[in-house]
Order: sequence, then structure tokens, then C-alpha cells
Amino acid sequence: MPMTKDDVIRCLGTIAVVLKENKEYLTQLDAAIGDADHGINMDRGFTAVMDKLPGVEDKDIGTILKTAGMALVSTVGGAGGPLYGTFFMRAGTAVPNKYELTNGDLVALFEAALDGVVQRGRANLRDKTMVDAITPAVDELRKAAAEGVDTVEALRRATIAAEEGMKGTIPMKALKGRASYLGERSIGHQDPGATSSYLIFKAFLDTVSTHT
Repeated sequence: MPMTKDDVIRCLGTIAVVLKENKEYLTQLDAAIGDADHGINMDRGFTAVMDKLPGVEDKDIGTILKTAGMALVSTVGGAGGPLYGTFFMRAGTAVPNKYELTNGDLVALFEAALDGVVQRGRANLRDKTMVDAITPAVDELRKAAAEGVDTVEALRRATIAAEEGMKGTIPMKALKGRASYLGERSIGHQDPGATSSYLIFKAFLDTVSTHT
């Protein structure tokens, strides 16, 4: 079954809840290699997203996602705001005037989101960033769409890949952002951006699993 507009709205609500629940955890991860504010910033950003959603609930999915992105850019400090704002704005731009999403649409959405993050953050795979979680997840979505599996299974595979990518940042040396200033001392710490990216994919999976 395709994802509906209401599913997407529910996904954003689940993301907001999950990020609030993990606010301290994300901030602790960030304290080790960053500014100790990632969890706080993401919670603030998605609180703003939820405030904006009532005004676009009757709009298409692209508009809803772009609105979420703009809310993140305007409220989230640090690197997370521009990056996640770009993530959702590019995602929305990839699915204009749609009220439901096929697996192919999901691939297009997340590919565009990833491309936006890579361009905005100038990050590559293995730089110890959110890209390390998002890239393998998008790869799995692409494979799942080619195989014709259902949306829940596609998101399940993507979430597993995102989790593996997140954990894979632990032995990496950070090459981007504030964490890169630590050099070798960044090794052994899980990247907070990769962690929040995994949580976002898991929120999509949990929401769609519950409502299909």
C-alpha cells in the first residue's frame, strides 16, 4: 500500500515524539564530540514543525514536507537546522502535488533529501556524519523498490541499514564539523547526527507499521 498524506503527517508527529524522548541521549552523544546541543536543537525544531502542521494538513505531501523543512531552518541552531531543513525541503520538492507515495516516490524523496544534505554539508560517506546513516538506508529503499516489496518491508530494510550505518560511525575519525577538530579523539564515539537520522527512519517505519 502507498503511504498517504495522513501517514506522512503521522510520521512527522512520531519523529517529534521520538526526538523529545531521545533529547538527553542525543545531547550526551553530542557532548562527547560536539556542542552538546543536538538533542535540544532537534526537539526544539520538531516542536516548531508540529506547530506549523495544522496550517498545511489539507495540502499535498510536498508542501507538508517543505513546510517542515522551513520550520527546522528557522528554529534549529548549529549544523542540524540547515542540514535537516534541507533534508525535508528537498524531500518535499521531489514529490510535488502528491497525496500518496509509492515505493518509487519514497526512493525519489529520500534520494533528493540525501543529495541536499551532501551538497549543504559537503560531507561524504565515512566522514562520520548523518550521511553515514542515510546513504545505506536510501540504498536499501532503492533495492526494495526494484524488488517490488511493500512499503513496510522497504522501510524495515532501510531502518536496519540506517542503524548499521549509525553504529559504523563509532570507529570513524570525524572529518566534518566541530567533531573534526578532535581528530583521533573523535574515534570511539557514535555520531549524533547519524543517530538522529536513524531515529527518523525508525519513526517512519514504526508509523507505517502501525497504520497499514
